[in-house]
Amino acid sequence: MEGGKLSREHCSLTRSEVCATGLSPSSNRKGKVGLAGPGWTGLRLPVRPGGAHLCWLPHQNRKKVAPSDAALDLRRPSEGKGRVPSSSCYAENCLSQQRGSHIQQKNSFFLGDGQKLKDWHDKEAIRRDAQRVGNGEQGKPYPMTDAERVDQAYRENGFNIYVSDKISLNRSLPDIRHPNCNSKRYLEMLPNTSIIIPFHNEGWSSLLRTVHSVLNRSPPELIAEIVLVDDFSDREHLKKPLEDYMALFPNVRILRTKKREGLIRTRMLGASAATGDVITFLDSHCEANVNWLPPLLDRIARNRKTIVCPMIDVIDHDDFRYETQAGDAMRGAFDWEMYYKRIPIPPELQKADPSDPFESPVMAGGLFAVDRKWFWELGGYDPGLEIWGGEQYEISFKVWMCGGRMEDIPCSRVGHIYRKYVPYKVPAGVSLARNLKRVAEVWMDEYAEHIYQRRPEYRHLSAGDVAAQKKLRSSLNCKSFKWFMTKIAWDLPKFYPPVEPPAAAWGEIRNVGTGLCADTKHGALGSPLRLESCVRGRGEAAWNNMQVFTFTWREDIRPGDPQHTKKFCFDAISHTSPVTLYDCHSMKGNQLWKYRKDQTMYHPISGSCMDCSESDHRIFMNTCNPSSPTQQWLFEHINSTVLEKFNSS
Repeated sequence: MEGGKLSREHCSLTRSEVCATGLSPSSNRKGKVGLAGPGWTGLRLPVRPGGAHLCWLPHQNRKKVAPSDAALDLRRPSEGKGRVPSSSCYAENCLSQQRGSHIQQKNSFFLGDGQKLKDWHDKEAIRRDAQRVGNGEQGKPYPMTDAERVDQAYRENGFNIYVSDKISLNRSLPDIRHPNCNSKRYLEMLPNTSIIIPFHNEGWSSLLRTVHSVLNRSPPELIAEIVLVDDFSDREHLKKPLEDYMALFPNVRILRTKKREGLIRTRMLGASAATGDVITFLDSHCEANVNWLPPLLDRIARNRKTIVCPMIDVIDHDDFRYETQAGDAMRGAFDWEMYYKRIPIPPELQKADPSDPFESPVMAGGLFAVDRKWFWELGGYDPGLEIWGGEQYEISFKVWMCGGRMEDIPCSRVGHIYRKYVPYKVPAGVSLARNLKRVAEVWMDEYAEHIYQRRPEYRHLSAGDVAAQKKLRSSLNCKSFKWFMTKIAWDLPKFYPPVEPPAAAWGEIRNVGTGLCADTKHGALGSPLRLESCVRGRGEAAWNNMQVFTFTWREDIRPGDPQHTKKFCFDAISHTSPVTLYDCHSMKGNQLWKYRKDQTMYHPISGSCMDCSESDHRIFMNTCNPSSPTQQWLFEHINSTVLEKFNSS
């Protein structure tokens, strides 16, 4: 700042002024951040075409700047009139909170070994968030018109960027933690962390909201740095505009790859540049929730060989509502085609306090924290894994089998946008199957055979040279995969057995009353099942593709024969509802069926039976009437022993 004028390029102020950043991402100098208070006023600076940013200046240095870009106005919705409270610590105020302010506000308690515990909640920030109103505030859905659900909004990002741009970068979120989290205290002396956020062609507002949420809801003394790692993006807003914007924050820097590396290697690049005691990985379209960081760092401080994962909430890709995943707290697992799954916490592992951490065999993948030195002792990620996929299994198996542990932390919650689809192309020659084969060959021992039986194409696929990874496993004295399955993932086979138990019935499902068969010809995911003329005998291909089903050992019904069932199931939500195809969840509930001796298909959760209409070919739920031919169904093949077991349970 010269002569009382503010640099519009970098928001660079003197040390006595609040927004003392003004550093390019490559600079090694440190800016300081102060506290906005009496005698200071807000100035809006450009941060993108049509956008604005608030920094704080003494009244005598202020200058008027016309407001612009209401959709991306970084001010809190209630900020339009009056002064911002002096305790304001939003990222939009250039992190205007002095280090140590959290410590000054909190009560400390001693553990028996002399360590102090502390309440890390920022009560003032929580109070401010509770008062916010506006688009998407409190995690509520943005009310869209059909015109706002345009394909273009999804095409480049896999989610509705139009809605994202309408919502404040500092929006408030609902505190959906267990109530016990409010009274939990964590170690006063916690390690700091480097937050690693890889991105490739990420949307402007979704990336910035990720950073803002971390800064707004994290004790500043715990953030060593935020490292944004650009995986060869080609969008203009992610070049100089992003550098100019992030120059406003003293502890945010940007690294860039020189070619497309993929998620795994981009994370590794960020980890290798990290300086914090702990590395925390986030995706580039997340929102950190209240007091999310101390619960993670506390577990690592107590045992540095613990990898910790926050509870991952869902940010809807369409309207950006914020909500828990179905079932909320569950253990991470996998099936034997290597699809990630979630299974209930068994009674043996359930805690008296449901807000306490719990062990999880496998992480979801994108969001976790790990001691930096321990991460590198484990070898980081296998450098032979390409782009994305399989890395969550590799790091999960590795940490458990090589002397560490992994926990999910219910009092730490981070929202994540699950894209409608992946908006970018995977480079030619890159194969997810190769990654999975590589993990299986290095870590899964004889259990890899169960994967190859279900994925025979993997058997002869090259995994590349895995000698170095096997040597690493040996040098770390890692345990066997049988130990992992016996001691850590012992409950997984109950839901996903390595050897598939026999099915109760399979083949075509013919309706007695109409003579027609259940058919998936119109069976896009989420669409109702239909009746069609039975095609058995008209051609094997037609029969296999449309009218063969399996009543599996899970007591759900899936398209396909017993050796090749698909991943979606007959599903009904209530009495009179249509029978639809939805992703199988293996949790029974609305996908549990009973094939009774009277040939009715009973749905316990709705107390109704599967019925049909010959006139319009619908299949739907109805009040059970065993004498009605339209409620009687014939499977082509039946295993009476298995069926009797089902009906007796």
